[in-house]
Amino acid sequence: MQRLFWKFFIIIWLAMVASIAVLFAVSSLFNISPMSREIERRMQDLALDVVAQLLVDGGTDAAAAFIAQATQMPAPVNLQMSLLETEAGCSARTEDDQRVVQTNGACYRIVLLNQEQGIVLETWPRLVPWLSAVLAAAISAFWLARYLIIPVGQLRNGLSALARGRFDMRIGDKINGRKDEVAALAHDFDASAERLEQMQKTQQRLFHDVSHELRSPLSRLQAAIGVLQQNPAKLDVMMERMDREVGRIDGLIDEILTLARLADGSKDGLELQTLDVIDLLNEIVGDASFEAHSHNISVTHQGTSSFVAQVNGELIYRALENVIRNAVKYTSDGSEVSVRSHVKDDTLHILIVDDGPGVTAFELERIFQPFSRGEEANALDGYGLGLAITKHAIERHGGKISATNADGGGLAVTIEIPRSVR
Repeated sequence: MQRLFWKFFIIIWLAMVASIAVLFAVSSLFNISPMSREIERRMQDLALDVVAQLLVDGGTDAAAAFIAQATQMPAPVNLQMSLLETEAGCSARTEDDQRVVQTNGACYRIVLLNQEQGIVLETWPRLVPWLSAVLAAAISAFWLARYLIIPVGQLRNGLSALARGRFDMRIGDKINGRKDEVAALAHDFDASAERLEQMQKTQQRLFHDVSHELRSPLSRLQAAIGVLQQNPAKLDVMMERMDREVGRIDGLIDEILTLARLADGSKDGLELQTLDVIDLLNEIVGDASFEAHSHNISVTHQGTSSFVAQVNGELIYRALENVIRNAVKYTSDGSEVSVRSHVKDDTLHILIVDDGPGVTAFELERIFQPFSRGEEANALDGYGLGLAITKHAIERHGGKISATNADGGGLAVTIEIPRSVR
């Protein structure tokens, strides 16, 4: 929240500075001071006292000379001195705007001749500080309200669009030039909307792919039943074919359920065991090497000898097996599938490289998606769920998996498995 804090601070501070500058400008232009009336009153009182004292000490000439000079000052003070005809006037009470002085057997009254300024001029200097504060508050409130309400309104419109199922709504491009928490919130909204849109598309594609994958074996089952009805003599052959198709449907449903269980993203219910992942890896490499021997393909492992970790053994075994068997499936006859491992920062890094045709750049982005197959894949060979299950299984353990095309051809898959679930 630092950026937003400093923007608020700067807006308020600049508003205050601007209002103070306006205050000084107006004061200088119209010669107005918040304390001008009080200062003027003090100067008038001082002038009355000075004239009274001069009258006592210097006589009427000195007092009259000061009265004449007082009218010529930058802030003129108009005084009037008069002789009282009766001595009874000497007993009059001294007031704010006059002085009564007795000297040399005579009484004099010194009166301040007030200049009427009117109620506006009288009260205006006192209102200037308050008006500047109100002006600063108004400017700050306007800018802050404008700064916040516009993006909040855009965010509200975006959320309303999401509530109506419009996951293509974006608001980040409407907040150009901002680099604060409000802009970050807008971009987070866009990321969430994009994620929801992807999930919607993935769900729709999953429904389509599941329907397609189930339709194929069901169609073959119907065909087998039709053949069997026309020619009961082929019972054994058709029963074998029907059993194979039922097994394929059962396997597909099992993998779909596994993928759905892994894709929920929750770590609850993930049973962990303390085991050596390298032992699992070596066991998979041994089995794959035995099965690939008929195609003159060697599967080798080089690297670390042990990596004891807290993992779900079944999921990790299945994830590693999917990748290695996939590499054996697509590598060239007479070639090698290389498996290398090392430990860095308490994480096991495994690199599986085959000598197959590799995949296109477009396929690299989608081989870990459900029902995704390479161009060389056989429609009857697997369901396109193996690498998707692998990805979710590795990520459930806090690890990572990625694929690139190897320099010498083939596909290189990198797997990272932490020692404990993060």
